[in-house]
Amino acid sequence: MDGIFVFFLCTGIFLVAVILVMIRSSIKVLMQYERGVVFQLGKFKTMKEPGLVFLVPILQKMEVVDMRIKTAEVPRQEAMTKDNISVLVNAVVYFKVVDPKAVIVNIQDYAYAIRQYTQAALRDVIGNQEMDFVLTEREAIATDIRAIVESETSEWGLDVESIKIQEIELPAEMKRAMAKQAEAERERRAMIIASEGELKAADNLNRAAEILAANPGALHLRTLQTIRDIATDPSEKIVLFMPNNFGEAIAKVIKE
Repeated sequence: MDGIFVFFLCTGIFLVAVILVMIRSSIKVLMQYERGVVFQLGKFKTMKEPGLVFLVPILQKMEVVDMRIKTAEVPRQEAMTKDNISVLVNAVVYFKVVDPKAVIVNIQDYAYAIRQYTQAALRDVIGNQEMDFVLTEREAIATDIRAIVESETSEWGLDVESIKIQEIELPAEMKRAMAKQAEAERERRAMIIASEGELKAADNLNRAAEILAANPGALHLRTLQTIRDIATDPSEKIVLFMPNNFGEAIAKVIKE
């Protein structure tokens, strides 16, 4: 009798433990940012919203999907532009799940898949543009890449929020060539500015000469001002200003 009692007692404890485990496995809690995809006997059954979820033990299984925005970094890679310039480019993709069922049923590892697809699209877009466009129009390139990726990932239940080009690195020889070009451009602009300044100064001097020629009194005042400026200079040189007809006056005096 004691052996039978012990047997039934152990069996009862075992059954209670199994029931508790099954109850525990059948009760799930979904966070606000999560959705549950429920399968029954391997087939899609229903979608579960955040909160307390009850599952039929053994018959039902639930896959939890995070609905928050995720980031996928596209590693640095070499791409060839349309004008045969090799550049190193890396980017970041911001995306989120919009269809939990599709992201579980249609694709195995959606984060890896979108990273690989973006990497291929990046090479294609850069390969169709020249280097100057690639360096100056990052937003346009990112928009083109996003359009290509979205056309494919929409079937995966994903929405691409944005794509950012982080860095574009040029070969060392191209950097040196661009530095020389920039220096030559700065020198050209400096020469243009200097020549424009000289042209404006010459124009102002010409106008000043015309004004002084039309007003003899102003010319005399300018001469006196120049003499005063020279007098303040501590030099040993003496400059005498004489009128144009001074020589004629001296000759006239000598003849008399």
